[in-house]
Amino acid sequence: ITSVGASYSTLEYSLLDGARGSRASYLEHALSILCGAESATVVNNNAAALVLILEHFCRSESAEVVISRGELLQIGGGFRIPEILEARGARLREVGTTNQTTVADYAHAVTRQTALMLKVHRSNFFMDGFVDSPLTEELAALARKKRVPFVEDLGSGAMVPTESADGVEHEPTPAEVLKQGVDLVCFSGDKLFGGPQAGIIAGRKRMVEALKREPLFRALRCDKLVLTGLESTVDAYLRGESRMPVLEMMRAGIDAL
Repeated sequence: ITSVGASYSTLEYSLLDGARGSRASYLEHALSILCGAESATVVNNNAAALVLILEHFCRSESAEVVISRGELLQIGGGFRIPEILEARGARLREVGTTNQTTVADYAHAVTRQTALMLKVHRSNFFMDGFVDSPLTEELAALARKKRVPFVEDLGSGAMVPTESADGVEHEPTPAEVLKQGVDLVCFSGDKLFGGPQAGIIAGRKRMVEALKREPLFRALRCDKLVLTGLESTVDAYLRGESRMPVLEMMRAGIDAL
């Protein structure tokens, strides 16, 4: 980051053909490999990733987003998922109850006005007791049957088995949910991922490429310092490095912290 920030860089210049290039082509390719995705891209935070997805899919005034009532959560800084959705003009189609949601609830809610099915991972809280929600695979099968896009917001972006650290539960990884049939997954570049603040979107190539063609994408893109930090972080994961700060802190005991 120091090297790139202190001098000129090839941010949008292709050394191969001496013409203008893509500012994130290397990073997007590396992220695709890391996430087991057809394609990937980045914006400036995960809320922006969700906003971009909504901008693309919810063009109609009657567009609805089907989401469980148990996933209408609040993220950091007082931002609430319902408010983000409604700010982009999407109509919420809430299904189930706070503690119980079934596949049948989703199936009943999907209509011609459905723009997408959205699943939001409860990464900053948990519910216990009389609680149940459909598996990702079940919702993916329903989305395919109904021919609607299925998006999952993972939030923290864990890339390794978090349960390997004492006292930490398993966090689903982007690769896991994509294998389970999700069309697009979005998550943070910081938090459990351990890089700079950013929002990462991975999944089906045609959808990712469509998101990158949105005029709003330019307003949400990352600068060279963030891209460099993300490249370094992704490269470290692909090399299998274990001495990354976020992983060392996750595995450290309370006394060490």
